[in-house]
Amino acid sequence: MATNPIDRCWRCKKNWAKNRKRLAKCVLGFGHRTHGGSKGKYYVVTDNSDHDVLNPKSGTLRHAVIQKRPLWIIFARTMHIKLSQELIVQSHKTIDGRGADVHIAYGAGFTLQFVHNVIIHNIHIHRIVPSFGGLIRDSEDHFGYRTVGDGDGISIFGSSNIWLDHISMSECHDGLIDAIQGSTAITISNCHFTHHDAVMLLGASDSYSKDQFMQVTLAFNHFGKELLQRMPRCRWGFFHVVNNDYTHWKMYAIGGSMHPTIISQGNRFIAPHDHNAKEVTYRLYASESEWKNWIWRSEGDVLLNGAIFRTSGPLSPPHLKFNKKEMIKSKPGAYVKRLTRFAGTLNCKKRIKC
Repeated sequence: MATNPIDRCWRCKKNWAKNRKRLAKCVLGFGHRTHGGSKGKYYVVTDNSDHDVLNPKSGTLRHAVIQKRPLWIIFARTMHIKLSQELIVQSHKTIDGRGADVHIAYGAGFTLQFVHNVIIHNIHIHRIVPSFGGLIRDSEDHFGYRTVGDGDGISIFGSSNIWLDHISMSECHDGLIDAIQGSTAITISNCHFTHHDAVMLLGASDSYSKDQFMQVTLAFNHFGKELLQRMPRCRWGFFHVVNNDYTHWKMYAIGGSMHPTIISQGNRFIAPHDHNAKEVTYRLYASESEWKNWIWRSEGDVLLNGAIFRTSGPLSPPHLKFNKKEMIKSKPGAYVKRLTRFAGTLNCKKRIKC
């Protein structure tokens, strides 16, 4: 049942609930050094309220994520949490929704700002709205003034070693996931995205050259119903898009500017019926004389219903010097439906293989 190498690492264990921290050994891709809160104690969220963002109540998710020590955060039961302000997460945290049906919805989203080593796993994030800003506590011993939030599902700002896995995301006011301002060492895997316009932004500004160091892996995700564009939209950095299933888009799937390197391997791209949206790639931010030198490669992809992936760059591109954990070895695109079969949140139950 566990059909890809990340899932095979932990999902076939009946005792997953007694050994939750094994998950931290399973991440691959550019975020492979992320171990989250595996060196810390468990914190059980027992209260789904979020009334006081300056002095969060013990037992709430907000109280858990502002602790400065490493923590592995789990949930006592099924919860629907409406965040009254953006949830500012400290470093060395795992937010693990396995064993409960956890929804973050109808309020603000997650903010990972100038932090590192964070895992978010098995959570529903949907219908995120802009936050009003104001005074918000971001750690045990500090609070500060925040401006109005954009309404991103997950905002990654100047952060590194981030792993997002088995998340179901839809209908956020701005992006589902944004990674900007020098963020790097990120893996986004086994997620299911639906019902959204601008899905994923990796690099927010053509003028912010520090994003040239950004490295992001997208693996085993399903880009599903009612998506328009930005799966992802990239600037500057290096992006490995491997064994994802693109079953819907209305404008384009992968776009970019500022000469990003995009290596697409073993994905399935099913073009929409609209004859004006058959092309997977989008580079209209630059002239052809400029983008023809960008390294955009397609290897082992399956292109269906007239889908077109326009490659670019030198005919003999430079050899990629990454180890096997950084660059996930792709399967042929024909295997993608099976590899992504369980994308999104899982219905995990104790003493049963997840």
